[in-house]
Amino acid sequence: MSEKPELARDIFLQSYGIGSTLGMLAYSRNHEIEADKLGLIFMAMAGYDPQASVGFWERMSAANGGAAPPEIMSTHPSDETRIQTLKEFMPEALKYYKPK
Repeated sequence: MSEKPELARDIFLQSYGIGSTLGMLAYSRNHEIEADKLGLIFMAMAGYDPQASVGFWERMSAANGGAAPPEIMSTHPSDETRIQTLKEFMPEALKYYKPK
């Protein structure tokens, strides 16, 4: 480091930039998951079956044919993560579902 301080600084700044970017992507994915959960509740309150959301994302995943970037490099959760999260949150959303 003492022999090439500029190189050490550049490596540090690049590492910091990559780490910051990955952190922001994770933050964005968390917002997407929160939006999915709220969406389930709102659709249930509006009288739509929130369980239909799982099938929707399964169809979206099949249509994509796995052509998505790795989740860690994306602002959105993977289809698999999104489907799993919807299934886990479903009991809460169903509390608001009153079929008409």
